[in-house]
Amino acid sequence: MPKMVLLAQHLTLNGNDLKNFTKKAELSVEVEDKDITTYASLGWKEVLGGLKSGELGIDFLQDFAVSQLDAIMWPLLGTVVPFVVRADQGAVSTSNPSYSGNVLIKGWNPIEGSVGDEATVGVTYPTSGIVSRTTA
Repeated sequence: MPKMVLLAQHLTLNGNDLKNFTKKAELSVEVEDKDITTYASLGWKEVLGGLKSGELGIDFLQDFAVSQLDAIMWPLLGTVVPFVVRADQGAVSTSNPSYSGNVLIKGWNPIEGSVGDEATVGVTYPTSGIVSRTTA
């Protein structure tokens, strides 16, 4: 059984390569379950898939320098931008699929933490539209 350790995730937002700032990226997708139970179901619940949605959760190391993370993210607040994420920075392949789509930059936490903490930013953005998986 193959195993993998995440050592070099790839993340771009709005065309910006953010690997130098990214500590963690998590893409989750799901589909609503719609209850279609009838009396013919004989007491068993029946469901069908409804609307699909997703979230992109990211932990960044903050950088306020000119043209660095905060300067990249601040102007994106309130906009829908493209994203690309994959487990490794290597080429897209069947063993390194790429997931892409759009996310709403609905918030930005430029300053987080307590005394002695590393300067990090944790955000979660909802997807907007189709999330695609490609292997070539």
